[in-house]
Amino acid sequence: MNWVRILVTGGAGFIGSNFVHHMLETHPDYGIVVLDKLTYAGRKENLQDVWDKITFIKGDIAKRDDVEKAMKGCDCVVNFAAETHVDRSIVEAGTFVLTDVLGTYNLLETGRKLGIERFEQISTDEVYGHITSGSFREDDKLNPRNPYSASKAGAELICRSYFETYGFPVVITRSSNNYGPYQHPEKLIPKTIIYAILNKPIPVYGKGENVRDWLYVKDNCEAVDLVLHKGKAGEAYNIGAQQELTNIQVVKAILKLCKKPESLIEFVSDRPGHDLRYSLDTAKVRKLGWKPKTEFDKGIEATVTWYQKNVKWWKPIIKEEQIDFHKH
Repeated sequence: MNWVRILVTGGAGFIGSNFVHHMLETHPDYGIVVLDKLTYAGRKENLQDVWDKITFIKGDIAKRDDVEKAMKGCDCVVNFAAETHVDRSIVEAGTFVLTDVLGTYNLLETGRKLGIERFEQISTDEVYGHITSGSFREDDKLNPRNPYSASKAGAELICRSYFETYGFPVVITRSSNNYGPYQHPEKLIPKTIIYAILNKPIPVYGKGENVRDWLYVKDNCEAVDLVLHKGKAGEAYNIGAQQELTNIQVVKAILKLCKKPESLIEFVSDRPGHDLRYSLDTAKVRKLGWKPKTEFDKGIEATVTWYQKNVKWWKPIIKEEQIDFHKH
């Protein structure tokens, strides 16, 4: 690869900022351009320690002018930019369609015109819907069950059409639930850690029986990097740790690490269309040479420690969002 400059959209968000850190460490000769709208989930603070090593452009992938400005001079694109929270998508689905679908189209169309050499679309295991037993393979049908996953599936289909119609060099990654540093407090793991620190009731949907495959964010970044360089154009790759746990198991593990009582758990009414279980077959990406390095016990311990040490990072978010501690 003779790449010089990589555009990372959504690079100030949770996974995006971890990916930027990873790329700067692993490929110090690459120039990194970050395009981020800096919504509630994207924060300059996530990149403050590498600010002088990147080119940052504040902009919206739903606006073509912003996309063209950021992409000019880049060789490849990794698209993390998206609205991602299922609960928010149930309330404001249109925002998700605008960013996740129209935004992806803008990136593809601009990339096609500028001759981008590789375009990696970051997707999610949620596009498959849920599965009671077994694991999804990449050629299984997409069956999204909420506006968030539907918008991500729509983005994938547009990506595939650009490969089939124009020969545009697209690869897609579908990762399982990520956790780790810089994740917004609206998500289960950081919310549970922060509420435990603050001795607030921890809301858990239903009985907490929903199963997720928990992938440490740094492991995901390594897989995304590998697919970017070695993935086959037109293909999708599942990325998962094959460490499945129920939500209640995760919450109890965090409480134990925080040395807080399980009496903080508060079961609340389940959300509409709540997928019961996600599970991915990861044989395809493993054939490229990737496997997860982080066991959940180690990863969750490191994550709890990070939030305990970085109160200054999350405290302003809690204040700004005015998060209701009794809602999930």
